[in-house]
Amino acid sequence: MIKKLILIFVTFLVHTVYAQQTGSVSPYSFFGLGSLNFEGTAENRSIGGLSIYTDSIHFNFRNPASYTGKNLKFNGFDGTSRPIKFTLGGSVSSVNLESSSEDFNTNTSTFDYLGFSFPVGKFGVGFGLLPFTSVGYELESTNDNNQILNRFTGQGGINRTFLGLGYHLFENFNIGVDINYNFGDITNNAIEFFFDDTGDPLENESREINTSELTGFSFNFGATYTPMITEKLQLTSSVTFAPESDLRSQNERNLSTVNVLLDDSEIVNNTININLDALGLRETDLTLPSKLSIGAGIGGLRKWFAGAEFTSLKTSNFSNRTFSIDNTSFEDAITIALGGFYIPRYDSFNYWKRVVYRAGFNYQETGLVINNESINEFGISFGLGLPVGPLGSTSNANIGIELGQRGTTDQNLVQENFINIRLSLSLNARWFRKRQFN
Repeated sequence: MIKKLILIFVTFLVHTVYAQQTGSVSPYSFFGLGSLNFEGTAENRSIGGLSIYTDSIHFNFRNPASYTGKNLKFNGFDGTSRPIKFTLGGSVSSVNLESSSEDFNTNTSTFDYLGFSFPVGKFGVGFGLLPFTSVGYELESTNDNNQILNRFTGQGGINRTFLGLGYHLFENFNIGVDINYNFGDITNNAIEFFFDDTGDPLENESREINTSELTGFSFNFGATYTPMITEKLQLTSSVTFAPESDLRSQNERNLSTVNVLLDDSEIVNNTININLDALGLRETDLTLPSKLSIGAGIGGLRKWFAGAEFTSLKTSNFSNRTFSIDNTSFEDAITIALGGFYIPRYDSFNYWKRVVYRAGFNYQETGLVINNESINEFGISFGLGLPVGPLGSTSNANIGIELGQRGTTDQNLVQENFINIRLSLSLNARWFRKRQFN
C-alpha cells in the first residue's frame, strides 16, 4: 500500500515539476520578492496553518525543536523508539482573479516540500527543500480607448534548502535551529506600447527586462514546551524566531525594441544591456525581515488538539529589488491562526475511527500596501489524515482543502478567490532498532 502511494505521489510531483511555470498566478507577486509560500505541511495547513503541534511521527518545517521527537521521557535516547520521519507534498489550486470590471480563472499545480529527519540520541537532525517565494503574474494597463499601454509579466521565485538540529534540553522542553540557504531567479518583463497622433499603434514597442539572481543564508530558532497539565490533558506551547538576514542580488537589465504579434509573441529588433555598475545596481542587498511566532494549545494524547498561533513579520523593512514602484509600500505583517484535529480512536480496528479529522481558520495582513489599501488574506481549511499500512502503522496520506480570499477590488485592485487542494505523504520507519536477542 505504501509503495503504491509513493508511486502515485512521485508521479504527481514529476507532473507538476514539468507542467508548472510558476507556483503563483497572483498579481501581487509582482511586488517585493513575490508571494510568500506557506512554510509547512498539508497537515499544518489543514488546521489553519498552525505550526505549534509537534509529535514523533509528523515532520514540522517551521520549528526545528520538533526534530527530536516528542515524549522522550517515555522513549529513552537510544534512538530505537523514535522513528525516521519523511514527508513530501504538492498542491493544485484554482484561482479566480476579479477586478471592478472583469474576472479571470486559472489553475496551477506545484511541488510544495520535501523533508526528512532522524534521531541521534538526545538530538534530532532534519533537512529538506521547499519553495520560499513564488513570482508569476501577467498584468496590463489600458487607455480610455481600451488600448494596451503597458504589459507586465514575471516569473521565478526563491527556493530554500535547510539543515536543522534539535536538542532535548530537559523534560518536555526542546530547542532547535535551522540553517537555511536561499536561492533563485526572478525575471520581470515590461513592455510599453506607443501610438501616433491619430491613436494608431506604432510598429515598435519598448521592452525592459530585469533579472535578479538571489542567494543568501538565514536562520530559524525554535523551542517547544509540552507538559501534562492533568492526567489526560497536555499543554503544547511553541515559539520560533527568524532574525533579519540579507540576500545578495546579482542584477541585469536590458532594453529592446520589439514587435508584439497578435499571438503575443515578440520579435526583437535590437537590444541594449544597461550598465548597472555605473548606477550602483549590479549587486544589491535585500533584507529578509525578521519573523516571530508564538502559539499554544491543549489536547488529549492521540485524541484531539486545539490551539492558536500569532506570527509577526517585519515587512516594513523591505523594499523592491532594483526599481521603485509608485503608490506601493510595505508595513509589518501579522497572521492569526486557529485550528485543531480529532481522532475518534487511534487503535481501532475500524479504519475511519483511526482517521485524523482536521479544521482551521487563518487571517493574514500581508504587509503589502497599494494605493493606500492594505492587502489582506483569510481562509478556512479542512483535511483528513488517512492511515496507510497495517494496524499500528503511524504513516499516513493527507489531503487538505483550503478556501480563501486575498486582496480587494477597491482602488482598482484585484481580489483573488482561491481553492487549494493539498496532498502529502507522512511516512515513518524505525531503521536502527536494536536487537533484543542474538
